[in-house]
Amino acid sequence: MTALLPLDRLLLVTRRSGLVVLLCLLASACSTGQPSVTDSRSVPLPVTPSFRAALPNSFADVVDLVTPAVVNITASGSVDRTLAELGPSPFPPGSPLDEFFERFREEFSEQPDGPAERTSQGSGFLIAPDGLIVTNFHVVAGAEEIVVTLYDGAQLPARVVGADPRTDLALMRVAVEDTLPYLEFGNSDDVRVGDWVIAIGNPFGLGGTVTAGIVSARSRDINAGPYDDYLQIDAAINRGSSGGPTFDAGGRVIGINSAIFSPSGGNVGIGFAIPSNLAGPVIDELTERGFVERGWLGVRIQDVSPAVAESRDLPDDNGALVVEVEPGTPAERAGLLVGDVVRRFDGAPVESTRQLTRIVGDTSVGRQVRLEVWRDGRRVTLSVTIGAVPPPDQQAGGEPRRPPG
Repeated sequence: MTALLPLDRLLLVTRRSGLVVLLCLLASACSTGQPSVTDSRSVPLPVTPSFRAALPNSFADVVDLVTPAVVNITASGSVDRTLAELGPSPFPPGSPLDEFFERFREEFSEQPDGPAERTSQGSGFLIAPDGLIVTNFHVVAGAEEIVVTLYDGAQLPARVVGADPRTDLALMRVAVEDTLPYLEFGNSDDVRVGDWVIAIGNPFGLGGTVTAGIVSARSRDINAGPYDDYLQIDAAINRGSSGGPTFDAGGRVIGINSAIFSPSGGNVGIGFAIPSNLAGPVIDELTERGFVERGWLGVRIQDVSPAVAESRDLPDDNGALVVEVEPGTPAERAGLLVGDVVRRFDGAPVESTRQLTRIVGDTSVGRQVRLEVWRDGRRVTLSVTIGAVPPPDQQAGGEPRRPPG
């Protein structure tokens, strides 16, 4: 066991062995109270200069730069308060959008039946100097009149030029004589969990409100549809913030605020933004043609459970089980049958119904692809020509609905 000696006695001993310089350095360190570099319990975690630089003192410069392109939206129209017209919730039980729908139903139940005026508040942002504005589909769905309030307080009527319910995106235009400030999309694939984000919106109709936080998670599935790929953020967003932009610390739009998870209806630090890399191609198509053309098979499918996999002698529970083939569809013409398990699509493995729905939707209409299915204990390859998604009134299931507001 090493004996602890007084510092002056230690120097006296070591002077005789010619180590005076070394121990004087140690004595200097001890006298200034600095920890020994070999004492792992007292060495702080390394903080690099770049890490310190990433901690902003203020977001004011970024906010000054981007705020003039953010707008407030007021959408109004007539709705029928008859509860029977609402039907059951189209969203999975317990999901954030299912809770939103049920709260909306409760509000309806407190009002008499019959037509009534509905007004909703939302947010959006300019993406072109000629008045092109991005927002959420559910902000303007069913609206008969839309008024946009610009940063300088000017109020302008707007018209919807395109919408895509599946991604909850809509494109509007206001008529302007002069050019307006606008924003460009950044690369959401570069965003990491823990990165700073800034959200701007119109919560509760208060007007332009700025909040900040971090990216809490990526690729969140909130059971709203096959295009769920949300950024989860903890920057406060509330009712009326839908459609507003989410920026990175450099002022680039990396998301569009779309939904919150909240038992109370207010912010609890769990918000969801549509990633810019998902929104960008949709917005481009809405700009060009006013709608998004997606591929379609014409089947109803469900995930393969372990029990189903075992009963069909599948090696695993990957794939999509066909439970219905609609007549006159590409699937029927290709020979797809109820009970088939789709395992590969155009050579790519299929792991779930959500994945299959999305890759079919992203396939060009008219393209011929190979489907590999598991049927009666063996692999069967089919050739199918992808069709176009029919209008909602021609679909057996229709499009998923988003809650109004």
